[in-house]
Amino acid sequence: MAKTASFGVMHLGIAFGVSYALTGNVAIAGAITFVEPLVNTVAHYFFDKAWDSPRWKAWRARLRGHVVAPATA
Repeated sequence: MAKTASFGVMHLGIAFGVSYALTGNVAIAGAITFVEPLVNTVAHYFFDKAWDSPRWKAWRARLRGHVVAPATA
């Protein structure tokens, strides 16, 4: 858990530093620092749902050269 927490703190520091370097504005950099992880979390949720769908599983299998029976409804 300590590794995860320290990575989170590092991520926020990097996000703030890059945002501040690009904008020169502390308020905007602070907003980006906290909004970006929230948006990323929501995007990750939908990515996981898509990744686990039978359609994407079949597509990944075809990329690897495996034949997968089509999903039945």
